[in-house]
Amino acid sequence: MSKKHAIGLRLDGAHIRVALVGEDGEIIRKIKQPSSEDILDTSCRAIEAIKNSEIVGIGIGVAGLVDRKNGTVLISPNLPAAEGVKIVREIQSRYRVPTIIENDTNVSALGEKVCGTGKSFNNFVLLTLDAGIGGGIINQGRMLNISAELGHMSINAEGQKCPCGNIGCLENYASARSMITKALQMLEGGTESLLKECYEGSFYKITADDIYKTALEGDTLAREILRNAGKHLGVGLANIINTLSPEAIILTGGLIGAWNIYVQEAIREASRRAFKHLFDSVKIIPSSLGEDAGVIGAACLVFNELSIESR
Repeated sequence: MSKKHAIGLRLDGAHIRVALVGEDGEIIRKIKQPSSEDILDTSCRAIEAIKNSEIVGIGIGVAGLVDRKNGTVLISPNLPAAEGVKIVREIQSRYRVPTIIENDTNVSALGEKVCGTGKSFNNFVLLTLDAGIGGGIINQGRMLNISAELGHMSINAEGQKCPCGNIGCLENYASARSMITKALQMLEGGTESLLKECYEGSFYKITADDIYKTALEGDTLAREILRNAGKHLGVGLANIINTLSPEAIILTGGLIGAWNIYVQEAIREASRRAFKHLFDSVKIIPSSLGEDAGVIGAACLVFNELSIESR
């Protein structure tokens, strides 16, 4: 008997990731490419490149608030091109297999639970730390079908307005986007920094990775930006710990490369703010799957749905 395969598709503000995944969570092959304004066309092209005759369904993880019933994205501050697109209907119609949509960090949490760091825990929170900040929650071994927009919890009632419309979101203070914005403000204001030498003086091109590399060279501004972002992340971590008392908080995304400055500062701040008993009971650890967690989890949505239907 041939093995069942599903396609996992993850859409965020920067990239489209697609993978052909087996029932055990093994990735058979995968593609990563830049996002575009035509989300549907780009997604279908990637699916075409990896699909086979044995796929039993397609799972989609999208950065933003999703309408599971109608198969659309309601709001996506980091991927506005996906808003209102009837992506489930169009893909299901084209490929004639069950198609399911979910928030991208929720499916990443599911992927970690199936075959990543989360296998060891029944209750954990996953945070993606990239241009934005996303959240996913596993409770009693199951992915919670809730918004889990943890990056949009308010940590400053009088703070900056977020693209989502809220005020003082965690994402505004602890994400890669927030770090870059802060760095550019300081550089434009005349603050001296090695960052001014990036890209032959075209420092407007700097990335969060540039900030981290410059911090490792001892740059004061870069280190200050990372520590300040880490402190704000720590406020968010403390809120999560005090509210949900998870066994673990699993961190993923491009920013965990700055663990020794950014994340360590966040852990220190969380230890100051969270209830001691709850903080001492939680493990704050990196993902083992990295960016693969989202496509694995999206595919697992399909396998889980088929398993329920067969009972």
